[in-house]
Amino acid sequence: MSKPIKLLFVDRDGCLIEEPADEQIDSLDKFRLLPGVIHALKRFVDAGYQLVMVSNQDGLGTDSFPLADFEPPQRLLLGVLGTQG
Repeated sequence: MSKPIKLLFVDRDGCLIEEPADEQIDSLDKFRLLPGVIHALKRFVDAGYQLVMVSNQDGLGTDSFPLADFEPPQRLLLGVLGTQG
């Protein structure tokens, strides 16, 4: 029997990064990694989990939240996580 895959699904806004009052991280000025996130994620990886980031970006791709505003904070987050293993 094969070994089961351990997955951890983590919500982006409010779990990895601070969710602003207007609920849209649409600029780098609003990007705030929550304290302890990197350490906690590393502990799960060390315990054999694969990480999956999930997010519901209400209004993404509309005039009020264009994709061009979403991408810089998302790239920053992926870059930070990528450098931490």
